[in-house]
Amino acid sequence: MVSFASTFPSLVSLVPSLSSITNASRYPPQPGMICCKFGPELNSEDRCFRRRDVLHSIGAAVGMDLIARSSSFIEVANAADLIQRRQRSEFQSKIKGILYEAIKGNPDIVPSILSLALNDIMTYDKATKSGGPNGSIRFSSEISRTENKGLAAALSLLEESKKEIDSDSKGGPISYADLIQLAAQSAVKSTFLASAIRKCGGNVEKGSLLYSAYGSNGQWGLFDRQFGRSDAQEPDPEGRVPQWDKASVQEMKDKFKAVGFGPRQLAVMSAFIGPDQDATEALLASDPEVLPWVQKYQRSRETVSRTDYEVDLITTLTKLSCLGQQINYEAYSYPVQKIDVTKLKL
Repeated sequence: MVSFASTFPSLVSLVPSLSSITNASRYPPQPGMICCKFGPELNSEDRCFRRRDVLHSIGAAVGMDLIARSSSFIEVANAADLIQRRQRSEFQSKIKGILYEAIKGNPDIVPSILSLALNDIMTYDKATKSGGPNGSIRFSSEISRTENKGLAAALSLLEESKKEIDSDSKGGPISYADLIQLAAQSAVKSTFLASAIRKCGGNVEKGSLLYSAYGSNGQWGLFDRQFGRSDAQEPDPEGRVPQWDKASVQEMKDKFKAVGFGPRQLAVMSAFIGPDQDATEALLASDPEVLPWVQKYQRSRETVSRTDYEVDLITTLTKLSCLGQQINYEAYSYPVQKIDVTKLKL
């Protein structure tokens, strides 16, 4: 219900005091004017005011009343949004911690986690907007396909991590789609950190400081916001993902082109294609379109900051990890527990 009480002061201020009202017959009304009885000491302009002035006053007052009332709803909405963001952020931090420990204890499985994430993504079909990073690779009929050979161990590791994640989740179980892509992020970060440690002669403390100072950790912001992917309820169609270790460079280029990417993105994603990044890059370098990008990223990895390589890889992975997905930005949030004030003890 809209209240008009706040219009009264605006209208009253336009009307002279009753003591000054005398005889209005001396001043005949004019079209579009509202006239009252005024004393002789008031001039003609003081005696009348237009209807539109009254309507403007009413409109302004009503508008201010609505704004005042709606602002309270906006404040409530903003507060709810902040609560949801915090809940999702805390849940995501917990997931990353569990995945970090799992990968740290099994460093040899990093290439398989990267390939698992890429193969889940590459079922995306641009024409039909189907497939993509939807967790369909979890189904036995899909993980057992030729292109996914050797990836079952990585999936098993993530399933064990999922049990731990879900056991203490207030916002429901994590989707496989989110789990697999966040695992890829953790695996990438572990390789970045390992590279920094190698540059420091194997000194973990110095390597960690180097990565903190020059690494690209701050570039993950957009990736972190794409949190709320939905799981497929059945395997994606066969024949959409190449068998990377037997594919030609042209076949790889064609597949990346089919999902909207080019030679640059193919080169920067070399660590995701097969278990041996050096071997993959050697193959990619045989193609004149891909060669300049391979060389660019190889040079970048030799620098202290590795900026070009790391930023481009993070950007590409972020875009790939959302193909075909409608992100639910409210996923994993949950109602805040209400406090029964009657049970509070003073």
